[in-house]
Amino acid sequence: MLERLDVLMAWCRMKLKPKKFRSLSVRKGKIDATTIFTVASQQIPTVSQEPVKSLGRWYNSSMKNTKRGLETVEIATEGLLAINRCGLQGKLKVWCLQFMLIPKLLWPLLVYEICSTTVEAIEAKINKFTRRWLGVPPGLTDVAMYCRKAKLRLPLKSILEEYKCGKARLLSMVEDSEDPVVKTVQPTIRTGRKWKVVEAVDEAKECLKIKEVIGQTQTDRKGLGSSIAN
Repeated sequence: MLERLDVLMAWCRMKLKPKKFRSLSVRKGKIDATTIFTVASQQIPTVSQEPVKSLGRWYNSSMKNTKRGLETVEIATEGLLAINRCGLQGKLKVWCLQFMLIPKLLWPLLVYEICSTTVEAIEAKINKFTRRWLGVPPGLTDVAMYCRKAKLRLPLKSILEEYKCGKARLLSMVEDSEDPVVKTVQPTIRTGRKWKVVEAVDEAKECLKIKEVIGQTQTDRKGLGSSIAN
């Protein structure tokens, strides 16, 4: 096949760049490093020699995500220390955290199979620096920082909640995909033992079904239809 590709590229008067290619040979469930592929009379590097990055995800010879969680924790720690060292005010440091560091961490948390306990450890470090920058007591709970139903709501987003929303969105996208290959395979999304995205999505769907059965109800003393107007 590669020889045929060389012939077609020569006919089109185009040149291939083997340095941008990657190869991986698997035999009987194990990676075979002795197999070498060539194109345009040049050797194609393997993923064990040069890992490749696609859509923000790194692929190497291990093909596992065991070390990605630790790398994400290191990135979060380095980012927090870098923000802490800058000479900005505390509220501006929180702004850098919310709109620069957290969005940077959400993508690897989405594409890699990182358990929820690792994300909780990252959030604990984020909360520690956030309390310091805002000048609030260290005993301030996470509920006071991220609650959306209290009268005094802070414009902060929890990385743990964003992680759960991202995994639930990914599961719904996979389940409702129109691609026949995705429907046949149905890839599993692992999030650890403490929190499982499949159970969370099923519970949310059941709650929506119950709300649909109950219908619109009155929530206060303003009268019939006041909840619809709100």
